[in-house]
Parts: sequence; C-alpha cells; structure tokens
Amino acid sequence: MVALTLPKNSKVHRGRTHKAAAGTAHVRRFRVYRWDPEAGGNPSLDTFEVDLAACGPMVLDALNKIKDEIDATLTFRRSCREGVCGSCSMNIDGTNTLACVKPIEDIGGDVTIYPLPHLAVIKDLVSDLTPFFAQYASIQPWLSADSAPPPAKERRQSPDDRARLDGLWECILCACCSTACPSYWWNSERFLGPATLLQAYRWIVDSRDEHTGDRLDYLEDPFRLYRCHTIMNCTSTCPKGLNPAKAIGAIKKLMVERRG
Repeated sequence: MVALTLPKNSKVHRGRTHKAAAGTAHVRRFRVYRWDPEAGGNPSLDTFEVDLAACGPMVLDALNKIKDEIDATLTFRRSCREGVCGSCSMNIDGTNTLACVKPIEDIGGDVTIYPLPHLAVIKDLVSDLTPFFAQYASIQPWLSADSAPPPAKERRQSPDDRARLDGLWECILCACCSTACPSYWWNSERFLGPATLLQAYRWIVDSRDEHTGDRLDYLEDPFRLYRCHTIMNCTSTCPKGLNPAKAIGAIKKLMVERRG
C-alpha cells in the first residue's frame, strides 16, 4: 500500500481552548480553523465555548460573538447577514454554506468551521478568491449588443424571456458550489467551475444579448466546460437552492444543437 503524507506545514494541529465562564448553562463548542501567515507553522483548530443563551441563532452570530468577546484576532469575511452578499461562505459541519443563514441548532455536537476547501488561505477563514473572480470576469458577465438601444428606453424582454433567467440571476458568487466540485479541485486552472458556468448561461439565454455565438465559442473547450462530470455537489451545496449542474447541461445541449 502506498503511504501518503501531507505536505509540510499543512497538517492541522490542536489549538487553544477558550472555556466559557463557570456556571454557563447553554454552552456549545465551536472548533474553528486558524492560520496566521505572519506566524507561519501549521494551522490549528481552536475551540471556543459559546453561551448560546446570549447569542443569535446563526453560525455567523457565534463567530461575531467569538471575535467581539473572546478572540479579536479571529479573521473571517462578513457583510449583509441576509444571505445576499455571499461574503461569509465557509465550510461548516462539512458542507460549504453561508454562515449567516446556517442555524446553529441544525448542527449536532460541536460546530466545526473551516475555510472554503481547495483554495489558498489568506488567514483563518478567509480564502483567496482571486482566481475564482478572474474566471468569472473571463466570461464577460455583462450585456453585449451591437444594435443601438431604443431611444430613451431600456432593452425590453417578454415575460417568457425574462422567466428564462430565473434560477440564474440569483447567484451571489459565494463560491460554495465551485469549491465543492471535485472537477474544480483537480482542474481549477482551466475548468471554469459551476458558478462561472451558471453565470455564463445566464448571459447566453438573455434575449437582449447579441453575442451568444461568441459566448459559446469561448466555452467550446475540453477544460472550460467539459471537465464537468455531473457529480452534482454544486447543486446539493448551493445555499440559494440553485442548480448549476442543470445550467451546465443546458450549455452542452446548445453546443450540440448548433453543430446540427
């Protein structure tokens, strides 16, 4: 049997434990991934005992409480607290999701929190999303049309054409789906990933866009599109309930139809 070892400084060690005050009745333990590039060395899992009687119901509430009251050095992204901005995406209890909409009570036992997987870590729970957003920019995610718009009017759509965008425009680019995709883990330099491909389909089917052919030409590549093997992790983990796998399948169908 082949013996596999983790790269140097990648094994997660046991970190510090921050206990709740004596007599605290409603305590939950949060095991949080910590890594500081300035300190170097291995990452660790710190344990924080949190009094849920004085805490909001979501995982983000607990992280805010930890940062405000226990350890101000804990680093994570946050913004809207409404599941709209996608900033607080992380791996909670083994699933990529948004901390602001993940109820603590839905998790049994200790709450384990890691950064999004298979991305470089900047610090603690903050992953480097630079490559992810570069891929998103590569599909030119804006309306592209050569014809002039109607004078003093917007480019209009029929209700049916507008309905084709439902299930696509709601994507908040949290990267939960792409970082849950094994094909993206293996080929992230060339495979665009579920989130970017869902966004690409959003513009491909927009009736106001006039560069559908160019958009399909860009995706006609052995890696950009066809590394998707319909594993379905993307759909099962999306915190907005979207179906990136369905959008990718629709793009592949359009590729076949235009050859026919």
